[in-house]
Amino acid sequence: MTTPADPVPGGRPGDVEQATALSGELSGRGVHGIVLAYVDTAGITRVKTIPTARLAAAAAWGVGMSPVFDTFLANDSIVTTDVLGSPDGDLRLYPDLDRLTVLAGQPGWAWAPVDRITQEGEPHPACSRTFLRRVVAEAARQHGITFRAAVEIEWAVGLGSAPDGEFVPAVSGPAYGATRQIELSDCTADLLAACAAQGVDVDQVHPEYAAGQFEISVGALDPVAAADRSVLVRQTIRAVVRRHGLRVSFAPAVSAEGVGNGGHLHLSAWRDGVNLHSGGDRRYGMTADAESFAAGILAHLPGLTAVTAPSPASCLRLRPSQWAGVFTAWGRETRETAVRVITGTAGLRDQAANLEVKPVDLAANPYLALGCVIAAGLDGLATSAALPEETTGDPARLGAEEAAARGVRRLPVSLDEAVAEFTGDERLRAALGPVLADAVTAVRRGEIASVAGLDDGRVAAAYRWVY
Repeated sequence: MTTPADPVPGGRPGDVEQATALSGELSGRGVHGIVLAYVDTAGITRVKTIPTARLAAAAAWGVGMSPVFDTFLANDSIVTTDVLGSPDGDLRLYPDLDRLTVLAGQPGWAWAPVDRITQEGEPHPACSRTFLRRVVAEAARQHGITFRAAVEIEWAVGLGSAPDGEFVPAVSGPAYGATRQIELSDCTADLLAACAAQGVDVDQVHPEYAAGQFEISVGALDPVAAADRSVLVRQTIRAVVRRHGLRVSFAPAVSAEGVGNGGHLHLSAWRDGVNLHSGGDRRYGMTADAESFAAGILAHLPGLTAVTAPSPASCLRLRPSQWAGVFTAWGRETRETAVRVITGTAGLRDQAANLEVKPVDLAANPYLALGCVIAAGLDGLATSAALPEETTGDPARLGAEEAAARGVRRLPVSLDEAVAEFTGDERLRAALGPVLADAVTAVRRGEIASVAGLDDGRVAAAYRWVY
């Protein structure tokens, strides 16, 4: 007879013992339930929850959930591929116990990201967390490289009392203004306290450019942990803001006009404890490998946008001269280029130097986004790619001839164009594998069809409260 204490192919031998100990500790801290979370292809965080007493069973056997969610759209419609989207089958959600976190903004609850495993004990081919882990392992194995990553999080705070579906900013005052900080002072103080209680090191939190907009920057971790942290921090923001009677949107655009919410990726490559973006003899101190890595990302950006800016609402944000990085250009501390080279302050460059990838928003699945960006960089590394000429200032102001000479082109202006670029990018599709790559394509095409005939205002409204 088997018991929940017997290890199964999907778990690790020590998980059940660890889960049993954690269950007792959590119960002693007044935690009654655990949120098991993953992000689907459309960028929606999906969850199942269990009583704390069931944690050991979940660690041993997983928790069932249909694989159909791999082809859910943001509006919960379902599309299909040749292997995904049917009502058949089951997957098991296995919590990562090392990432289990007591939620300071949701008393009585804890949270854990999950790996999705088949009933036969094999990694599910459409599990984005497994995909990211595989890409990171490939970098270590083939190039001796590890990474540190972080995801910026921007959100718009609206009045909870606003008419249903509408967005009314909860704060007033200018961008980065003290007025906004004061008006939301209690809420952001609670957010900082919650992050600290959850072990999330916050670099800064401040009012941003758009109406009602704020941003939080957190410390860098390995890519899988950074993607986990992005999901956790958004869960925390939403819970804290709601407890103050307000509403939060992470959508790329809460309205048809103006600056939208970004989710910029920060990424640095390391070898033997040395930051490859600092101390080299190439441009701005980059090593040859760091330059090739950046060049690979730049070369694959048109196809990457189907993963990093995956919603029809993303196109409302990806507009020139709004710091969204909508041209295939790079530059040192140039906030209009898609790839911004950050050298860091003198004295800290060996730790702080990194790349910022800007055409990214929070409709993106962070595991897919980081995994595909790293895969693109590794392609540049494998081919010893070189960066083109640097761009300074706003690339939108370049003449056609100069832009062509620099290799600067506009990123896709529609999700249709992004999908076409993605389907033609063999390297990205190969990195994802056929099951996951086809899911990305099917879901994007489904989103395109779902907004056919809608004007920009109605597109923004359709996704305003989804993310």
